[in-house]
Amino acid sequence: MGKRYSEMTADIQEFIARQKLFFVGTATEDSRVNISPKGMDSLRVLDSNRVIWLNVTGSGNETAAHLQTHPRMTIMFAAFEGAPMILRLYSNARAIHHGDAEWNELYSHFAVTPGARQIFDLQVDLVQTSCGMAVPFFDYVTEREQLTNWAINKGQEGIKAYWKEKNQLSLDGKATGIVEKMS
Repeated sequence: MGKRYSEMTADIQEFIARQKLFFVGTATEDSRVNISPKGMDSLRVLDSNRVIWLNVTGSGNETAAHLQTHPRMTIMFAAFEGAPMILRLYSNARAIHHGDAEWNELYSHFAVTPGARQIFDLQVDLVQTSCGMAVPFFDYVTEREQLTNWAINKGQEGIKAYWKEKNQLSLDGKATGIVEKMS
């Protein structure tokens, strides 16, 4: 049932483009494993082995902290409509911040997003599919606007203050690198 690939085929890229939700998993050798749901049309496939996703400001910043010492990242998709499938992208990733040279070029792949915090640049080295036959059907209704509205109300300076207060350390006390990279 499951298959492994060294790159994302055209069919897999089309599957990814249709998804409204994905999950990101990271950890260091001694941290908690972090798994986060993501949406907001925040993921782009750049080529058969490269994906970027735009991370917006939230309550934590675990992914960025984990990547400081362990660049491993897994992204998982599950088909909630149509044929069943689970897709995992295993990768090495790095965080791109506002002050980094690549920010503008990579950010141009996305709509302007209030609260944009980092872009994660993934080099995919293994693609795995599995059956997904136990994943239930769900209907997509619409995106939630609360996070976008919160970021708009905060404004850019308010967002930066929030990063300093809430996004500098992971749950395990690991640095995220966000304040050092602020422009």
